[in-house]
Amino acid sequence: MSQYSMVIQWSDEDQLFLVTIPEFADRGIMPCTPGETRAEAIRQGEDVIEMYLEAWQQEGQPIPKPDTLQAG
Repeated sequence: MSQYSMVIQWSDEDQLFLVTIPEFADRGIMPCTPGETRAEAIRQGEDVIEMYLEAWQQEGQPIPKPDTLQAG
């Protein structure tokens, strides 16, 4: 599992959970993927993270660093 953040929010309009990846926002994109359940949304989010990381690596583009919490 990756160390990237995922924000999971319910969408009344779509009647789905939507996942965004905050660390990717400064790359000019904010990937958003849906899921009918929280578990499905998390799996979809992890797939999106993997897809973008692989694409950026193949294209020789810089990879954003995951945000981390500092203890204490």
